[in-house]
Amino acid sequence: MIEDTLLIWKFKSGDKKALARIYDKYKCDMLRIAAALLTNNTAAEDVVHDVFISFSNSSERLKVSGNLKSYLVTSVVNRARNANHVQSRESINQYQIESKEDCRRPEQWIIATEEFTRIQNIMAVLPYEQREVITLHLYGEMTFDAIANSQEVSINTVQSRYRYGLDKLRSLLNSEVKNETGR
Repeated sequence: MIEDTLLIWKFKSGDKKALARIYDKYKCDMLRIAAALLTNNTAAEDVVHDVFISFSNSSERLKVSGNLKSYLVTSVVNRARNANHVQSRESINQYQIESKEDCRRPEQWIIATEEFTRIQNIMAVLPYEQREVITLHLYGEMTFDAIANSQEVSINTVQSRYRYGLDKLRSLLNSEVKNETGR
């Protein structure tokens, strides 16, 4: 948090290295969240790119109240919502995370990609509102209160979406396991 405050101050003062550090620090988290919400790697990369371009152009008028990660997560979520309105659902089965700049060693990335793809294919079945709450809470590390504020709904609605989404995921994963074991 202190590093973020210093980075924002330097960024607003015109320091390009501060912007590069912010990008390096949060790009993987933002890509993971965008990919989880959009279920399309290309669209997720576009959303993250657009968020950081917009962020980089806002140095004079930037007002971050709270922490920087939450600010960036909210920006990604808003862009993902807009993209979801436009994006067709035809590419769900083709979804995979492929990043030009790896955040892990290659063998870890392969395992994580397989696991992430499997979970994302199952999450794609969820209604968008439930998927968004689960993604923001688990990947974005946002509290239910922060999610409720960003979605402009009650905390009870957010908690219900989370609970119903997890119940549906549990049911889908259980049926997948039963199919794999032949029972």
